[in-house]
Amino acid sequence: MTIPETMRAAVEAAKANVARLHAELPRWELVVWTAGNVSERVRGTDGAPDLFVIKPSGVVYEELTPESMVVCDLAGNLVEGTRSPSSDTAAHAYVYANMPEVGGVVHTHSTYAAAWAARGEEIPCVLTMMADEFGGPIPVGPFAVIGDDSIGRGIVETLRGSRCPAVLMQNHGPFTIGETAKSAVKAAVLLEEVARTVHIARSGGPLLPIPPAAIDSLYDRYQNVYGK
Repeated sequence: MTIPETMRAAVEAAKANVARLHAELPRWELVVWTAGNVSERVRGTDGAPDLFVIKPSGVVYEELTPESMVVCDLAGNLVEGTRSPSSDTAAHAYVYANMPEVGGVVHTHSTYAAAWAARGEEIPCVLTMMADEFGGPIPVGPFAVIGDDSIGRGIVETLRGSRCPAVLMQNHGPFTIGETAKSAVKAAVLLEEVARTVHIARSGGPLLPIPPAAIDSLYDRYQNVYGK
């Protein structure tokens, strides 16, 4: 497939944005070495199919530039780029293909969120920040291995129909989604913060869940009133 000229400007803008957003992952200590990835959907024009931009596999964050990004179709096939796409490309592709509202996907191995995933345990909604951003507890997705779209299937099965933009894939780590790549990165940053805080809180005694009605009220205010 050749990228249509009508999409070229959007693809180049996405490359620049994805390169810039990748720098946020080590800045917030969500990744080590080359682990983790950010992707962004580029919506098709004039009947052309959607594409997405993601980082190449095995490249350290300091070397990521807009020019080093790769472009894939929603089957995970390489459309443009000189390197192999991220090893998590199939998962990102499956999410985009099956959740058309999603514009960005992020995967990290952030320490505290991954620790909850290692236990296969959801993070209970015991902080107003969680109610605001996630609308409830952080769910756990099924165990799946890298290599095909199994991880993507688990993400979609867990998050489809949910207002939560984050999932802890069992024995693996967190994935976050958003209307934009930036909002997915924000969710990844806040996910690690609440994972850490709830872990510390539980070590000091029983947790105090927020009542469901209060969660709904907090979520509605934050999503529809706060900062508008």
